[in-house]
Amino acid sequence: MTSEAVSTPPAISSAPISRDYYWLRSFVAGGVAGCCAKTTIAPLDRVKILLQAQNPHYKHLGVFATLKAVPQKEGFWGLYKGNGAMMVRIFPYGAIQFMAFDSYKKLLSNRIGISGHIHRLVAGSMAGMTAVICTYPLDVVRARLAFQVTGDSRYTGIINAFHTIYLKEGGVLGFYRGLTPTLIGMAPYAGFSFFTFGTLKSLGLKHFPELLGRPSSDNPDVLVLKPQVNLLCGGVAGAVAQTISYPLDVARRRMQLGVVLPDHHKCTSLRKTLTYVYKEYGVKKGLYRGLSLNYIRCVPSQAVAFTTYEFMKQVLYLN
Repeated sequence: MTSEAVSTPPAISSAPISRDYYWLRSFVAGGVAGCCAKTTIAPLDRVKILLQAQNPHYKHLGVFATLKAVPQKEGFWGLYKGNGAMMVRIFPYGAIQFMAFDSYKKLLSNRIGISGHIHRLVAGSMAGMTAVICTYPLDVVRARLAFQVTGDSRYTGIINAFHTIYLKEGGVLGFYRGLTPTLIGMAPYAGFSFFTFGTLKSLGLKHFPELLGRPSSDNPDVLVLKPQVNLLCGGVAGAVAQTISYPLDVARRRMQLGVVLPDHHKCTSLRKTLTYVYKEYGVKKGLYRGLSLNYIRCVPSQAVAFTTYEFMKQVLYLN
């Protein structure tokens, strides 16, 4: 970010206010980007959870068959089950992630001296883990609600899910089941996502500025990618990151769902969960089950997230 490139004359007394507003604007931009991205692929997200955790009602079906079966069994809004909890979670998650990425990138570059493309990888990994730690309980609740099938429900809503998990699964610790594989999986996912997008963006603007770039609407001195190029770079970033981290995402979901699964006693740690899934279901039908769906969902999700964030940066004068 180049927030120092503002049009108003510098004033010593206004510097702290400018910094405060910058963080607030960055927070809002990241939250809006996250919400737009997740709303775009909410039905696919529900199906992914059902397939990853081998839901007994749908485990015999593939991706597209499940997309067709869910509305037939649960109605159209069944595709959006758990999305309310997702929106409550994703705004702070996206806000913290994008804001933390900018902060870590500046810290690594200015204070520690790590620069070049590698600082995007490290900053992205740190930002992803920071956002996960701050919003993980909401992700657990959202996963539990999304895993439910109409007529076979354990929880009646978000508040009931929080209350039930707290009372029956060890209090606060019950909301952090699967945190370790989540953090381990998030490090490469967020890292390679930010790294791939940032690298493609910088290389594109460096070598093909007239073809791929245009002046920013809030600061003509700053060159930004055209919207369609943003979408393409974001999609590629999502595909690369997802391929690398997917088995850890499968383990995370099974550990999050906990007692909801009949075989939960075999998924008490990251190593045990990965070993069990591999031995029981194999690579294609276990560790990478639902990956085709994840490509379909993560490519547009990341494309929309990065494009929306780049757009919000201009709307909120962050360039």
